[in-house]
Amino acid sequence: MGKTYERIDGRLRTFIEAQPMFFTATAPLAGDGTINLSPKGLRGSFAVLDDRTVAYLDFAGSNAETVAHLRENGRITLMWCAFDGPPNIVRVHGRGEPVFRDDPRWPELLAHFPGIDPGPHGLRAIVVVRAELIRDTCGYAVPLMTYEADRDLHGRRFAREDDESLSAYFAGKEHVATSIDGLPGLPLPLPPTPAR
Repeated sequence: MGKTYERIDGRLRTFIEAQPMFFTATAPLAGDGTINLSPKGLRGSFAVLDDRTVAYLDFAGSNAETVAHLRENGRITLMWCAFDGPPNIVRVHGRGEPVFRDDPRWPELLAHFPGIDPGPHGLRAIVVVRAELIRDTCGYAVPLMTYEADRDLHGRRFAREDDESLSAYFAGKEHVATSIDGLPGLPLPLPPTPAR
């Protein structure tokens, strides 16, 4: 039923890259801390960097729990479900790191996402995850659903922001600079968007 993999390649990589959405799960070290689970979408915002490393674009939103948890302890699980075709669930358990706009690695990492224009989405970080455990399971209970298209609402909402107004938007949100549990979240103000 379930299988463990040494690397993300072949059929496994093809499956992951074909999915229109995935989920991230993180938690703080405190036993009574808030566990976070987030859906991620937008075609082109996920990339396999090598056979044990993946990355995704972290766009503007009203909180930054994943960023805060990664800054504290690095633990993350990514999960993909097959909503069409053969039933399958893939999980990548590993260590993640948010790479911010002023990091010298930014331009090289951003080059892995040629299929999406991050400008309209308020790109604030690139999350890089190094796999420690890669597993799949059957997914027999996952429903069959049809992917129609990405929603355009996120891009339309944040396309009207520049770096200054985006920083102001984040500063006005209770859980962007600080997580629900009081951990450091997104460093503000945002550094300017580097040229692509």
